[in-house]
Amino acid sequence: MSREAADVRTIAGIDWDAWSPVDPATLVFVRRDREILLIRKKRGLGAGKINGPGGRTEPGELPQACAIREAEEELGITPTGIALAGENSFQFVDGYSLHVHIYVADGFEGEPIETDEAIPLWTPVDAIPYDEMWEDDYLWIPHMLDGTPFLGRFIFDGEKMLDHVMELG
Repeated sequence: MSREAADVRTIAGIDWDAWSPVDPATLVFVRRDREILLIRKKRGLGAGKINGPGGRTEPGELPQACAIREAEEELGITPTGIALAGENSFQFVDGYSLHVHIYVADGFEGEPIETDEAIPLWTPVDAIPYDEMWEDDYLWIPHMLDGTPFLGRFIFDGEKMLDHVMELG
C-alpha cells in the first residue's frame, strides 16, 4: 500500500484545511409530523440503499437550489420551509470525495412519486432503517432530527466506514 493510500484511511491522515472535494452535493429530508421522507435509491452512488433525495450540485448552482431540484427530479415534489441542518465531508480511499450540505424541509408541494431514480418511503422517525443506509447515517441523522447543527468527516473504503469525527453545535 502506498503512503498516499495509508494517509486517507484515517481522519488524522488528511489535511482538512487543504482538502477539496471532487463533488459538492446535497441531501434533503422532508418532515411530516413524526415521519421523514426517505428514498430507496435506484441508481448511482449508493444504489439500493435508503437515503434522502439528493445529488451533485451543478456548476454555479447554490446548495439549497440543488437540494430542491434533486427532490423535484427524484420524487416529483418541491420541498418548502427548507433549512440547512449540517454538512458532511466524505473521503473514499479510492480518491473520490464529496462535501454534502444536508437540509431539512418542514413541508412540500406535490405528491411523492416513484421515478427512475428513487422510490419514496415515508418512515416514522423512531423507525429509521439504519441497517439499509450508509454506515455513517446513524451518527448524524439523530442530530438533524433534533435540530443540533453538525459537521461530520468520514473516511470510507467502498461502503465500509473506516474513521469519522463529528462536531456538534
